[in-house]
Amino acid sequence: MSDTETLDAIREFEHDGTTYKMADLTVLEEQGLCELDRLPVSIRILLESVLRNVDGDIVTEEDVRNAASWEPDVPNVEVPFTPSRVVLQDLTGVPAVVDLAALRSAADRAGEDPKLVEPEVPCDLVIDHSVQVDFFGSPDAYEKNVELEYERNAERYKALKWAQNAFDNFSVVPPGTGIVHQVNLEHLGRVVHDREWRGDRWLLPDTLVGTDSHTPMIGGIGVVGWGVGGIEAEAAMLGQPITMKLPEVVGVRLDGELPEGATATDLVLHVTEQLREVGVVDRFVEFFGPGVGNLSVPDRATISNMAPEQGSTISVFPVDEATLDYLELTGREPEHIELVREYLESQGLFGEQHLEYTETVDVDLSAVEPSLAGPKRPQDRVAMGDMKTHFRNLLYGEFEDDVADVDEEAIVRWLGEGGGGGDDGELAGDGGTLTETPEAAPEEPDLGELTKRVEVDLGGETVEIGHGSVVVSAITSCTNTSNPSVMVAAGLLARNALEKGLDVPEYVKTSLAPGSRVVTEYLKKAGLLPHLEALGYDVVGYGCTTCIGNAGPLPEPIENAIDEHGLWTTSVLSGNRNFEARIHPKIRANYLASPPLVVAYGLAGRMDIDLETDPLGTDDEGNAVYLADIWPDADEIRETIHDSVDPSMFREKYAEVFEGDERWEALEAPTGDVYDWDDESTYIREPPFFTDFPLEKPGVSDIEDARCLLTLGDTVTTDHISPAGPFGSKLPAGQWLVDHGVDPVDFNTYGSRRGNHEVMMRGTFANVRIENQMLDDVEGGYTIHHPTGEETTVFEASQRYREEGTPLVVLSGVEFGTGSSRDWAAKGTDLLGVRATIAESYERIYRDNLVGMGVLPLQFEDGDSWESLGLDGSEQFDIRGLDDGLEVNDELTVVATKDDGTEIEFDVTAQVGTPAAVTYVEHGGILHYVLRRLLTEN
Repeated sequence: MSDTETLDAIREFEHDGTTYKMADLTVLEEQGLCELDRLPVSIRILLESVLRNVDGDIVTEEDVRNAASWEPDVPNVEVPFTPSRVVLQDLTGVPAVVDLAALRSAADRAGEDPKLVEPEVPCDLVIDHSVQVDFFGSPDAYEKNVELEYERNAERYKALKWAQNAFDNFSVVPPGTGIVHQVNLEHLGRVVHDREWRGDRWLLPDTLVGTDSHTPMIGGIGVVGWGVGGIEAEAAMLGQPITMKLPEVVGVRLDGELPEGATATDLVLHVTEQLREVGVVDRFVEFFGPGVGNLSVPDRATISNMAPEQGSTISVFPVDEATLDYLELTGREPEHIELVREYLESQGLFGEQHLEYTETVDVDLSAVEPSLAGPKRPQDRVAMGDMKTHFRNLLYGEFEDDVADVDEEAIVRWLGEGGGGGDDGELAGDGGTLTETPEAAPEEPDLGELTKRVEVDLGGETVEIGHGSVVVSAITSCTNTSNPSVMVAAGLLARNALEKGLDVPEYVKTSLAPGSRVVTEYLKKAGLLPHLEALGYDVVGYGCTTCIGNAGPLPEPIENAIDEHGLWTTSVLSGNRNFEARIHPKIRANYLASPPLVVAYGLAGRMDIDLETDPLGTDDEGNAVYLADIWPDADEIRETIHDSVDPSMFREKYAEVFEGDERWEALEAPTGDVYDWDDESTYIREPPFFTDFPLEKPGVSDIEDARCLLTLGDTVTTDHISPAGPFGSKLPAGQWLVDHGVDPVDFNTYGSRRGNHEVMMRGTFANVRIENQMLDDVEGGYTIHHPTGEETTVFEASQRYREEGTPLVVLSGVEFGTGSSRDWAAKGTDLLGVRATIAESYERIYRDNLVGMGVLPLQFEDGDSWESLGLDGSEQFDIRGLDDGLEVNDELTVVATKDDGTEIEFDVTAQVGTPAAVTYVEHGGILHYVLRRLLTEN
C-alpha cells in the first residue's frame, strides 16, 4: 500500500458517466495538515502533485506534510514537484534531443537496452525559434523565409523528426505553425488533464515546465508552469522530480481598469517595473482583486508571459468564468470545459480566492500610461511622453566628450525639449486622443555629434539616418501577438495612417510575425491585414523572429553607415527581451512597445520623438498628422474583435497541428532506437558529456590553483554568456565552421548550432557586447591568459588552461545569468573548464543550470564583490571546504593569491539549496545522475 493510500487521499470522481481517480486535497484539511482556504492556489497545485505522486521512495508522506506546511513566513523545506508535461522550443529542444540521444548511445555502449532512456512525461516540442527575417515588406516574404529556414535547418529538423519517431510521449509541432507559448495557450494547455496513469483514469491539474523562460505565460489560464534549463527539463522528462524549496508567494492585488489609450503591453511594462523594485526572484506571484475581472484572458497572458522579466518563477491568474469562456473561444471541447469546472470546484480551486500571501503588492490599473521599455532591459520603463528626453539624455551620456566645444546652453535646451507628459499632452478621452492638437516641433539645432545625419543610398533612393533612427520595427513575440486587442489596434492604426497619407520610411525594416495562424485569419477577416501590408508589415513567418534575435540582416548600406559613423540606431518591437546585441549586433538601443506603438514609431522612423506633441508626418495637403489623429477608438477595437474572432478559426488551424506542410513531410529522418551520429555534421554531433562514462560518481573536492577566465560586471545575461544570433568568421565559432568547409553565408546563428558542442563552447562568453573587466574598453569574447599576460579569445585561453591542467573560475556582479533559460550558457561554461562561478547574486534558471552541469555557483557575502575585495582576475584561487563534502548552502572559503604572494581570503556561500542539488553537483550534473541511476538500477 502506498503512502497516499495510508493518507486515504485518493478518491473516485464521477463525471458524465465516467469514473476517475483524483488526489483529494480536502482530505489533508480533514486530517489537520493544512487549511486550504489559507494556501495560495499555486501552492495547492504543488501540493496536489506531491500527494498524487507519493510512492514511499522518491516521494514520501513527509514530502506531503512539507508542502502542506506552507505559511506566509515560509518554512525552510523542500518539495519534489512532478509536472504533468514538458514543453520545448527548437533552440533549446534540439540540444535536449541531442542529450537524450547521447544518453541512449551511452546506455547502448554499456550493453543495456537504449530504450531505458524514454520520456516518462508527455513532451511537446514546437519549432518556432529558427525562422529569420531575411525577406520582408513583400507578399512572398513568408514563403521565401520558410524556404531558407528549411535549407538552413534541415539537418536539425531531421533530428527532431527522428526523436518524434524514436521516443514515446514525444510530439513535434512543425515549423510555420506558431510560437510555442501561444500554441500552448491556445491549444496545448488543458487546465485539467483527463489521463490514463498507472492503470487507471485520472483527473489532475495541468502543470508543466518548459525550456523557455516565458513558459509562465500559461498562467494566464491558471496553469502553473515555469521555465527551466534544458538540462532540468530533460531530467523531468525522464521522470526525475524537480526538487525545489517551498516558495514564497507574492499576491498582486489589481484594482480599477485600464484607461482609454492604455494597452495590456503598457500594463505589463508597469507591472514588470514594479515587481523588479519589490524583488520577486525565486518567488511565485499570484494576481487577485477586482481588477482581474476587468482583464481579458489574453491581457492576463500578456502579464504572465513576462514573469522572467518581473523576476518571478510564475505569475499566475485564477481560473474563473473568463478562463472557461476563453477555452470555448479557442475551440476546446465543451465537455472538457465542463469537466475543468467540476474538478476545480471539487478541489476548491475555481474562481476568486481570499488567501494569505508572503507579501502583497497593489497595482492600480487606472494609473497605467502608454509606455516603452529600454534601451537594453525590459524592466526599464519609459513613459511614451518621456521618450524624446530619455533618448537625448542617453545620447548625451554616450557622446558628451565629443560635444565639449558645442554651446552648453544649446545642449541644455535640446536636452530639456521633448515634453514628458503632463497637462499639455495627456492621452485622454475616446481612444486615447490628445486633448488638443499641439503645435509643430521647432527645427533642431546643429549640435555636432548629437544631431548629425548621414545620407544613405538605398536602391537608388537617398535617405537620411542618424542617432535614434528606427531601423527595425517588428510586430513579433507571443507576449503581444496572442492578444487580439493590441493586434487589432495595430491594424486599425495602420488603416488610419494610410487614410492620412502616412508611410514608413524606406530605411525601416518592417515585419509581422504572428504567434499563430489564427492571428492572420482574424486580421484578414477584419480587413486589416492589407493595411498592415501596405505599410510593409507583411507576414514574415510564424515564430519568434526579431524577439529571439532573428531580425535578419539590415540592408548593407545601412549597416555600413552605422559602422562608419558610429550611429546609435534603434529598434522597436512588441517583444519581451531587448538585451544588448540580442535584436541585432549593430543596433545599440532597443525598445519594447505595444504593436500599435511599434507601427507608430515605424511611421515616425525615429525614437527621439515625443508622440504626444511631435507630428508623425504630414498628410497629402501638408498638414501635420499626430498620433492622436490615428489612434484607434477603443469601442471599434472591441467591436472588431467580436466580429472577427471565433472558435472555428482555432479548431481549423489546430486540427492537424502535428502534421506539418509538404516540406516537413519530405524530410527523410534517421530511424532506429539509437541515433546514427555523423562525424562530418556541423549541426548535430554527439556531445562529450557521457563518453567514457564511469558508474561511480566523481564527488567533490577542494579546487586548487584555479585561474579566472573573466571578471564581469552586473546584469550579465545569458545572451552575453551564450548568444543566439549571427556571428562572423573571425570568431572562434566561425573559424571552426570555416575549417570544416562551411561558407560564412551558411553559418546560420548560434541558436541553430546548439546541437553542435564544438560551435557552442567556442561561442560561450562571445557576445560582441560582453565586457570582460580585465580589459580596458574592449567588447567581445576576449580575456587575458595568466600568468603570461597575453590577450586572446576566451576560448583560446580556456584551451591553454586545459592543456596546463588549470581549473577555472568566473567572477561576476549582481543578477548573473539573467534572461533566457539557455542550458548552453551552463554547458558552455562547463566545457570551457570552469569549475565554479563567484557572483554577488544569480538569476534562478542560470544558477540551476550551472548546478545541473556540476558547476558550483558561489555567492559573495553581502557587501562583498570582486572589486571591493581588490581582485582583478590575475590571482590564483583556492576554494576550500569541499574535501569534507558539500552541504546545502555550504559556507566555503576562497583564498586568492596575487603575483607578489599577497593573499586575499573571503567567504562564499554555495548556491545549492536542496539535497538534490548537492547530489547533482557530486555526480557532475543532473543527467549524469539520471544515467547512473538508470544503468545501476537496471
